[in-house]
Amino acid sequence: MKKPVLVVMAAGMGSRYGGLKQIDPVGSRGEAILDYSLFDAYEAGFQKAVIIIKEAISADFMEVVGKRLQRCPMEIVYAYQELQKLPEGFSVPEGRIKPWGTGHAILCAKNEIDDAPFAVINADDYYGKDAFRVMYSYLNSLSDGDEGKYCMVGYQLGNTVTDHGSVSRGVCQVNEAGYLTDIVERTRIEKYEGGIRFTADDGAHWEALSFDTIVSMNMFGFTPGFLDAIEKGFPAFLETQVSENPMKAEYLLPRMVDKYMKEEKATVRVLRSADKWYGVTYAADKPIVVAALARFAAEGKYPDGLWK
Repeated sequence: MKKPVLVVMAAGMGSRYGGLKQIDPVGSRGEAILDYSLFDAYEAGFQKAVIIIKEAISADFMEVVGKRLQRCPMEIVYAYQELQKLPEGFSVPEGRIKPWGTGHAILCAKNEIDDAPFAVINADDYYGKDAFRVMYSYLNSLSDGDEGKYCMVGYQLGNTVTDHGSVSRGVCQVNEAGYLTDIVERTRIEKYEGGIRFTADDGAHWEALSFDTIVSMNMFGFTPGFLDAIEKGFPAFLETQVSENPMKAEYLLPRMVDKYMKEEKATVRVLRSADKWYGVTYAADKPIVVAALARFAAEGKYPDGLWK
């Protein structure tokens, strides 16, 4: 197989955050979380990154982040996720502004991924150095006969929730051999006085989740054939789920992973990271991330200025 590629999803709307968190500075020289992820990925061995953005934010992104990344030693290419990028015969429902989801984002980057194994991350999540090391090591060990051998980096739920509102997480079940057996996307998980809980019916009923529940933070590793699989499945999603929920239905990676796993078309090795996750779902989360990155720099994990 070709050398692994890093795919960064940076096209999200950031509605809960209140701005373009993909480019919001958190480092001492104005770096965004994305910069730290690229720095860690390069240290781990990744040589190429595909960054997925929207045309609507392209000018701001290139001005604020793109210029800085010209000093990044990785090969950086861009792909664009747009609502109008649909299979022939389909159109955007009138009034829809919400992106089609993470699965569609990856499809928009298919040409740039160029038939290589690839890792997927969110631009606004800090995953930690160890996560990129274990991900690259796994993907780089694959051979042409390993198609369908996916992986994901799992985190403890309690290390991924915020004090400032609800979050979406892929709640996972993992067997004794370390393989994923079930993943369910929960779109409203939040802290409460007694612990952590989720609701699947807009708050009518709540169910508790333990601190050490393994969750996906959309850090997956895929073999090249995954792109063909989700491309074939996209029209069915548009015909069924979009007709039922035209404004909000999303083609999500965890659901696709769960589908192929249940159909025995793929296995998903759960890789564990010793690092703590940090993210900025809400504006009030930002000071926590800034303080953590400053601490890591003081400990020597990062230089003062990533791209000198």
